[in-house]
Amino acid sequence: MRTCSWMSVAALMAGALTAAPAMAKTVALSHFTLIDGTGRAPVKNSAMIITDGKISWVGPAAKLKAPAGVQVRDLTGKFVMPGIIDSHVHLGLVDGITQDLKYYTRESVERQLKLYAAYGVTSVQVLGTDKDEIHDIVRDIRADPAGRARVWTAGRGVVFKGSYGGVVGLPAQVATPAEATAMVDREAAKGADFIKLWVDDEFGTIAERMPADISTAVIAEAHKDGKKAVAHVFYYDNAKELTREGVNGFAHSVRDRAVDAPLLSAMKAKGVWQIAATLSREASFTYDLLPFVDDPFFSRGVTPQVIADLRNPERRTRLSSSPTFPKYPAVLKYAMENFGREAKAGIPYGMGTDSGPSARFPGYFAHWELELMVKSGITPLQALTAATGSNAKFMGATNVGTIAPAKAADLLVLDKDPTADIRNTRAIDSVYLAGEQVPTIWQTCTGRAADACTGGPK
Repeated sequence: MRTCSWMSVAALMAGALTAAPAMAKTVALSHFTLIDGTGRAPVKNSAMIITDGKISWVGPAAKLKAPAGVQVRDLTGKFVMPGIIDSHVHLGLVDGITQDLKYYTRESVERQLKLYAAYGVTSVQVLGTDKDEIHDIVRDIRADPAGRARVWTAGRGVVFKGSYGGVVGLPAQVATPAEATAMVDREAAKGADFIKLWVDDEFGTIAERMPADISTAVIAEAHKDGKKAVAHVFYYDNAKELTREGVNGFAHSVRDRAVDAPLLSAMKAKGVWQIAATLSREASFTYDLLPFVDDPFFSRGVTPQVIADLRNPERRTRLSSSPTFPKYPAVLKYAMENFGREAKAGIPYGMGTDSGPSARFPGYFAHWELELMVKSGITPLQALTAATGSNAKFMGATNVGTIAPAKAADLLVLDKDPTADIRNTRAIDSVYLAGEQVPTIWQTCTGRAADACTGGPK
């Protein structure tokens, strides 16, 4: 009887332990200046409680009531903002600065997503160059980021047969409106968050851009499937036509001429977003990237081979002798001026870089993009809002982008005020993803560049 009684008690105790709810993981932060991603002015002496990866409370530090036993991290003198969102990237396409679709593996994609996180870019939107493997990666990250930037994807973007767009080796070309409609349906069924299309001719070197009957079919079918349509655009006339067709956003600025009042009015009336101006993309073709190698903020994120390749005189000679190279200063000028005009006209805009292809570096380019956006005429606070709350709004990402109760605790903690100088986004103290600190670019040599691993000024 005693044995039976003891076993019964033990069983009851085991059952009770199994049934008991797990203790919530709680983090408390205090005495920081809050930049919440909505565009509101920064709030000094703020505090926050994070519970199981989500913000459970945010308010004045004087009203902070941390649960018993929770140590409060004092962030006096620091600035807390939402993690940066890059609305235009491409994943898994390069090894160093060599681009080939064969490099696209789950391992390479996740390595890049960890690099983005190290730079404080906690979410990315991939525009049309993903293999189907991306959908499993997206599902896994949405269940648990585990140090990887969150992902929204267009899957495979739609390319007109023989025209510009996509990546070599990834079937994405269509020749008729019916083929375009079928492709949109396939990508939506696979789990694409939105639909991408390309309308360009690579400075006139390709015979034909995507015709209007196909772009109209892509946009209409995307909307029928409940998806937004995002277009790669270069020319004013295509931007005007795509606006008429109902496109939701442009993934680049108009870069062949100045935007004017009729186009701005049409974009505003139709609710078309400039989701990414990709100024850093144009600047990367305009400027010599060699000075980057001496910047620890850059070199800690790349390999020694990348640095050697950027220093190679043959590469610089090859680029400068390209027939398109002389065109890029004017392209950059139009891109910056047109973005400034759009912002002044009230066109909604986000922040995106077109990072990921050869020599367009994940994470680093987001900080450069913010700097170029400010040089184009907006304030640092407006640039920060574009890269956080505004991007999340366009993406329909309700759990990220702003700091508020129930939002994911994806945070960037800075040592200096980014609203005073946008370059202070590089002064990274710490990065949180779902409430967990992840290694920052200052804490780890993500790219294994040994000569840059001695630290550096923030």
